[in-house]
Amino acid sequence: MPKTTKVKKKVTKTKAKVSKPKTKVAAKPKAAAKAPIKISKTYVPKDTEKYMCEKHKVFFRMRLTEWKKELVKANNEALYFGSMDDNSISADVVDQARSYTDKNVEMKAINSQIKLITEIELSQLLDECYKANAGKEITYFEITTCAAMLAMSRKNADYTLLEVGLGGRLDATNVVEKPAIAVITPISFDHEQFLGNSIEKIASEKAGIIKRNTPVVISLQDDQASKIIEDRALELNAPIYSYGKDWLAWEERGRLIYQDSQGLLDLPYPNLAGGHQIINAGCALQTLRLLDNGQIKNFDSVTTNASWPARMQKLKDGVLNKLYPSAEIWLDGGHNPAAGEAIAAHLSKLKPRPTYAICGMLNTKDIKGFMKPLASQIDKLFGISIPEENNTLPGHETSQEAENVGIVSKSCDSLESALNLIKQNTENPRIIICGSLYLAGHVLALQKYEIN
Repeated sequence: MPKTTKVKKKVTKTKAKVSKPKTKVAAKPKAAAKAPIKISKTYVPKDTEKYMCEKHKVFFRMRLTEWKKELVKANNEALYFGSMDDNSISADVVDQARSYTDKNVEMKAINSQIKLITEIELSQLLDECYKANAGKEITYFEITTCAAMLAMSRKNADYTLLEVGLGGRLDATNVVEKPAIAVITPISFDHEQFLGNSIEKIASEKAGIIKRNTPVVISLQDDQASKIIEDRALELNAPIYSYGKDWLAWEERGRLIYQDSQGLLDLPYPNLAGGHQIINAGCALQTLRLLDNGQIKNFDSVTTNASWPARMQKLKDGVLNKLYPSAEIWLDGGHNPAAGEAIAAHLSKLKPRPTYAICGMLNTKDIKGFMKPLASQIDKLFGISIPEENNTLPGHETSQEAENVGIVSKSCDSLESALNLIKQNTENPRIIICGSLYLAGHVLALQKYEIN
């Protein structure tokens, strides 16, 4: 199993200063007739996928078609990983730099390079877990979490990063009794039907990953969330390292400045888009500084090597770019109010340009909360249904929600039709495709995106 580390460090308290970004309003679009965009909607699963679907259909208690759908999403659309390697599956075994801000369902092992396990290896791991489970009730997430942990336990990794799938306290990943460290990134409203309808309730679930006498790094939080988390840490005698009290990160002259009790670091600005990545990088730096025992001397790679598909990702050299070369196309899988604020903040700092959103969301999300921050940055929104997703919010309802918060909007049948409408009326637009990781996965599959 991965090594754990004990940390005995104290950090002096300082005060945080956070500046608000200035807002810019995009210019109005100019009409220009363009040739229609055509996107292939046909996808044929690989033989290995068919084999795995058939082999495990009883195990997952799912119909073959449903399991195939899940596997196609996980492997070929890869949600927002977007791995399209014909011989491998996104096996939650990735490098340290790209994992530091990820907030979704992945488990990652850190080593000198990205490692992917093959589909055959994954199938063998699932067989092993299925046998150990002996036919008892188990969910899709639970069994795949077991398979991931088994895979990581057999890798020669320095550390294993287990990212919570939902909440924390009751999550399938929360089974390690003595982790090296716990990290809680900024908390926002999401999954309220499971975690509660208040920041306090959600924070309480998140704080469930804190273990007795184990250090916890706490990123920028709402005051209420911060109190809940710190109170829980005090109950468990867990050393606390909080943003604004024990460590700071800010932008200065186009550089990232980080400071804690060990001193100050002057680093390159994060290559991940968005001002919020400053805080995320700071959270990663604090974690590394607590774990490395002074061994790491150069932290530049934390900011320069980080890669995070579908989080303000500027699309390049893919199908959509070839079909619409004059457009600046961004992709973001965020789907809660905090994500809407982050997208709006980033758009506000870009050079003014006719700006459109193509948005597809799940019907379980806070649609209004996500869209409201975008109102000042979007000229028009096109609501679409997420392809092959049963829980998608219909495109016309997405469009209506946008209208309700003051965004001019129109419902479209597909991503293709939305792009065509923009192309017919605007020469050099900026397009943000957003609202869901499932939609992001669909787009990355079209782009034939691969992990770099």
